[in-house]
Amino acid sequence: MLYAEENVKSNIRNREGKRVFYLQSGDTLTPSARDYLSREKIEILPASLAKPSEYLLLNGGFFREKPETYTHLRGNILVPKTHPVIAFRGKIDTLEAELLLAQLAAPETFRQPIGEVLALTRKLIRWDVLEEPAAADTLCGLTQDEQRIRSHRPQEFYGQPHFMPEYTDGAALLQLNRARCAAREAELAAVHAFSDRDGNPTRTDLLTVLNRISSMLYILMIRMKAGK
Repeated sequence: MLYAEENVKSNIRNREGKRVFYLQSGDTLTPSARDYLSREKIEILPASLAKPSEYLLLNGGFFREKPETYTHLRGNILVPKTHPVIAFRGKIDTLEAELLLAQLAAPETFRQPIGEVLALTRKLIRWDVLEEPAAADTLCGLTQDEQRIRSHRPQEFYGQPHFMPEYTDGAALLQLNRARCAAREAELAAVHAFSDRDGNPTRTDLLTVLNRISSMLYILMIRMKAGK
Protein backbone atom coordinates (compact mmCIF):
# COMPACT_ATOMS: atom_id res chain seq x y z
CA MET A 1 0.00 0.00 0.00
CA LEU A 2 1.14 3.55 -0.76
CA TYR A 3 0.47 5.89 2.17
CA ALA A 4 -0.27 9.53 1.30
CA GLU A 5 -0.01 12.23 3.97
CA GLU A 6 -3.73 12.10 4.87
CA ASN A 7 -3.59 8.29 5.23
CA VAL A 8 -0.59 8.62 7.52
CA LYS A 9 -2.31 11.24 9.71
CA SER A 10 -5.30 8.97 10.29
CA ASN A 11 -3.09 6.01 11.22
CA ILE A 12 -0.82 7.61 13.81
CA ARG A 13 -0.68 5.50 16.99
CA ASN A 14 0.43 6.07 20.56
CA ARG A 15 3.25 3.88 21.91
CA GLU A 16 4.48 4.46 25.46
CA GLY A 17 3.36 8.09 25.36
CA LYS A 18 4.91 8.87 21.97
CA ARG A 19 3.33 9.13 18.53
CA VAL A 20 4.48 6.45 16.10
CA PHE A 21 3.55 5.15 12.66
CA TYR A 22 3.63 1.42 11.90
CA LEU A 23 4.68 0.51 8.36
CA GLN A 24 4.06 -2.94 6.93
CA SER A 25 6.79 -4.67 4.96
CA GLY A 26 6.22 -3.83 1.29
CA ASP A 27 4.23 -0.66 2.03
CA THR A 28 5.65 2.73 1.03
CA LEU A 29 5.21 6.41 1.87
CA THR A 30 4.78 9.33 -0.51
CA PRO A 31 7.45 12.06 -0.16
CA SER A 32 4.92 14.40 1.49
CA ALA A 33 3.93 11.68 3.98
CA ARG A 34 7.55 11.00 4.88
CA ASP A 35 8.21 14.74 5.24
CA TYR A 36 5.20 15.04 7.57
CA LEU A 37 6.45 12.24 9.84
CA SER A 38 9.92 13.76 9.93
CA ARG A 39 8.61 17.26 10.60
CA GLU A 40 6.37 16.04 13.43
CA LYS A 41 9.16 13.82 14.83
CA ILE A 42 6.94 10.72 14.54
CA GLU A 43 8.97 7.52 14.56
CA ILE A 44 8.38 4.93 11.82
CA LEU A 45 8.30 1.41 13.26
CA PRO A 46 7.87 -2.02 11.63
CA ALA A 47 4.30 -3.28 11.86
CA SER A 48 5.52 -6.43 13.63
CA LEU A 49 6.04 -4.32 16.76
CA ALA A 50 2.42 -3.19 16.79
CA LYS A 51 1.05 -6.40 18.31
CA PRO A 52 1.47 -6.36 22.10
CA SER A 53 2.25 -9.45 24.17
CA GLU A 54 -1.03 -8.93 25.98
CA TYR A 55 -4.13 -6.76 25.65
CA LEU A 56 -5.34 -4.86 28.72
CA LEU A 57 -8.97 -4.44 29.78
CA LEU A 58 -10.50 -1.51 31.64
CA ASN A 59 -11.42 -3.79 34.56
CA GLY A 60 -7.78 -4.73 35.13
CA GLY A 61 -7.87 -8.06 33.26
CA PHE A 62 -6.09 -8.92 30.04
CA PHE A 63 -6.19 -11.16 26.95
CA ARG A 64 -3.27 -12.92 25.29
CA GLU A 65 -5.10 -12.82 21.96
CA LYS A 66 -7.60 -10.21 20.78
CA PRO A 67 -11.19 -11.57 20.74
CA GLU A 68 -13.33 -10.73 17.70
CA THR A 69 -15.94 -9.07 19.94
CA TYR A 70 -13.39 -6.56 21.30
CA THR A 71 -11.62 -3.66 19.64
CA HIS A 72 -8.92 -1.09 20.47
CA LEU A 73 -9.85 1.86 22.62
CA ARG A 74 -6.29 3.21 22.46
CA GLY A 75 -2.89 1.57 22.51
CA ASN A 76 -3.19 -2.03 23.72
CA ILE A 77 -6.38 -1.35 25.71
CA LEU A 78 -9.38 -3.34 24.47
CA VAL A 79 -13.07 -2.70 25.03
CA PRO A 80 -16.24 -4.46 23.80
CA LYS A 81 -17.47 -3.15 20.47
CA THR A 82 -20.55 -1.89 22.32
CA HIS A 83 -18.44 0.65 24.25
CA PRO A 84 -19.78 4.25 23.87
CA VAL A 85 -16.47 5.54 22.48
CA ILE A 86 -16.54 2.89 19.75
CA ALA A 87 -20.14 3.87 18.94
CA PHE A 88 -18.96 7.49 18.67
CA ARG A 89 -16.20 6.51 16.22
CA GLY A 90 -18.79 4.66 14.14
CA LYS A 91 -20.88 7.84 13.96
CA ILE A 92 -17.82 9.73 12.73
CA ASP A 93 -17.39 7.12 9.97
CA THR A 94 -21.02 7.70 8.97
CA LEU A 95 -20.54 11.47 8.98
CA GLU A 96 -17.50 11.15 6.70
CA ALA A 97 -19.51 9.00 4.27
CA GLU A 98 -22.37 11.51 4.20
CA LEU A 99 -19.96 14.40 3.62
CA LEU A 100 -18.37 12.61 0.67
CA LEU A 101 -21.80 12.09 -0.89
CA ALA A 102 -22.65 15.75 -0.21
CA GLN A 103 -19.42 16.81 -1.91
CA LEU A 104 -20.25 14.62 -4.91
CA ALA A 105 -23.78 16.03 -5.26
CA ALA A 106 -22.88 19.68 -4.62
CA PRO A 107 -22.29 22.39 -7.23
CA GLU A 108 -18.61 23.07 -7.87
CA THR A 109 -18.49 26.21 -5.70
CA PHE A 110 -19.60 24.21 -2.63
CA ARG A 111 -17.16 21.32 -2.94
CA GLN A 112 -14.21 23.14 -1.39
CA PRO A 113 -16.03 24.22 1.83
CA ILE A 114 -17.58 20.75 2.21
CA GLY A 115 -14.09 19.31 1.77
CA GLU A 116 -12.83 21.58 4.55
CA VAL A 117 -15.57 20.29 6.86
CA LEU A 118 -14.61 16.73 5.87
CA ALA A 119 -10.93 17.35 6.64
CA LEU A 120 -11.85 18.64 10.11
CA THR A 121 -14.12 15.63 10.70
CA ARG A 122 -11.29 13.25 9.86
CA LYS A 123 -9.16 14.76 12.64
CA LEU A 124 -11.69 13.86 15.34
CA ILE A 125 -10.71 10.18 15.63
CA ARG A 126 -7.03 11.08 15.93
CA TRP A 127 -7.79 13.64 18.65
CA ASP A 128 -9.78 10.96 20.47
CA VAL A 129 -7.32 8.06 20.10
CA LEU A 130 -4.20 10.09 20.88
CA GLU A 131 -6.00 12.17 23.53
CA GLU A 132 -4.87 15.37 21.82
CA PRO A 133 -6.75 18.67 22.26
CA ALA A 134 -9.23 19.38 19.46
CA ALA A 135 -9.38 22.85 17.94
CA ALA A 136 -10.57 24.70 14.84
CA ASP A 137 -9.66 28.40 14.83
CA THR A 138 -11.57 29.03 11.62
CA LEU A 139 -13.85 26.86 9.50
CA CYS A 140 -14.63 27.86 5.92
CA GLY A 141 -13.14 31.26 6.73
CA LEU A 142 -15.31 31.89 9.80
CA THR A 143 -14.34 32.09 13.46
CA GLN A 144 -16.56 30.44 16.04
CA ASP A 145 -18.29 33.74 16.89
CA GLU A 146 -18.78 34.66 13.22
CA GLN A 147 -20.20 31.22 12.53
CA ARG A 148 -22.62 31.43 15.47
CA ILE A 149 -24.09 34.79 14.48
CA ARG A 150 -24.52 33.76 10.83
CA SER A 151 -26.29 30.53 11.73
CA HIS A 152 -28.64 32.42 14.08
CA ARG A 153 -29.36 35.36 11.73
CA PRO A 154 -29.16 33.98 8.16
CA GLN A 155 -31.61 36.57 6.78
CA GLU A 156 -29.23 39.37 7.71
CA PHE A 157 -26.14 37.76 6.18
CA TYR A 158 -27.47 35.70 3.26
CA GLY A 159 -30.92 37.09 2.56
CA GLN A 160 -32.42 33.71 3.38
CA PRO A 161 -34.51 33.02 6.52
CA HIS A 162 -34.49 29.76 8.44
CA PHE A 163 -36.35 27.06 6.51
CA MET A 164 -37.43 23.42 6.59
CA PRO A 165 -36.04 21.39 3.67
CA GLU A 166 -38.46 20.15 1.00
CA TYR A 167 -37.93 17.60 -1.76
CA THR A 168 -38.10 20.47 -4.27
CA ASP A 169 -34.84 21.87 -2.84
CA GLY A 170 -32.92 19.30 -4.87
CA ALA A 171 -30.54 16.42 -4.20
CA ALA A 172 -27.50 18.55 -3.34
CA LEU A 173 -29.19 20.48 -0.55
CA LEU A 174 -30.95 17.38 0.80
CA GLN A 175 -27.65 15.51 0.96
CA LEU A 176 -26.14 18.41 2.89
CA ASN A 177 -29.05 18.09 5.30
CA ARG A 178 -28.31 14.37 5.72
CA ALA A 179 -24.70 15.24 6.57
CA ARG A 180 -25.93 17.83 9.08
CA CYS A 181 -28.15 15.20 10.73
CA ALA A 182 -25.19 12.79 10.87
CA ALA A 183 -23.12 15.50 12.56
CA ARG A 184 -25.81 15.97 15.21
CA GLU A 185 -25.93 12.21 15.81
CA ALA A 186 -22.14 12.14 16.19
CA GLU A 187 -22.34 15.01 18.68
CA LEU A 188 -24.94 13.16 20.77
CA ALA A 189 -22.79 10.01 20.66
CA ALA A 190 -19.82 12.08 21.86
CA VAL A 191 -21.84 13.45 24.79
CA HIS A 192 -22.62 9.86 25.80
CA ALA A 193 -19.06 8.63 25.26
CA PHE A 194 -17.19 11.48 26.96
CA SER A 195 -19.05 12.13 30.22
CA ASP A 196 -18.11 11.32 33.81
CA ARG A 197 -20.36 9.50 36.27
CA ASP A 198 -22.19 12.74 37.11
CA GLY A 199 -22.91 13.47 33.45
CA ASN A 200 -20.31 16.22 33.13
CA PRO A 201 -18.53 16.33 29.73
CA THR A 202 -14.89 15.28 29.77
CA ARG A 203 -14.08 16.31 26.17
CA THR A 204 -15.74 19.67 25.65
CA ASP A 205 -13.18 20.33 22.90
CA LEU A 206 -14.53 17.46 20.78
CA LEU A 207 -18.11 18.56 21.45
CA THR A 208 -17.29 22.12 20.40
CA VAL A 209 -15.79 20.98 17.09
CA LEU A 210 -18.78 18.74 16.35
CA ASN A 211 -21.17 21.60 17.10
CA ARG A 212 -19.23 23.81 14.71
CA ILE A 213 -19.39 21.14 12.01
CA SER A 214 -23.19 20.81 12.20
CA SER A 215 -23.57 24.59 12.36
CA MET A 216 -21.36 25.08 9.30
CA LEU A 217 -23.34 22.51 7.34
CA TYR A 218 -26.50 24.44 8.16
CA ILE A 219 -24.87 27.66 6.93
CA LEU A 220 -23.94 25.89 3.68
CA MET A 221 -27.55 24.77 3.34
CA ILE A 222 -28.67 28.40 3.81
CA ARG A 223 -26.18 29.58 1.21
CA MET A 224 -27.25 26.92 -1.26
CA LYS A 225 -30.92 27.74 -0.73
CA ALA A 226 -30.18 31.42 -1.28
CA GLY A 227 -28.11 30.69 -4.38
CA LYS A 228 -24.95 32.17 -2.85
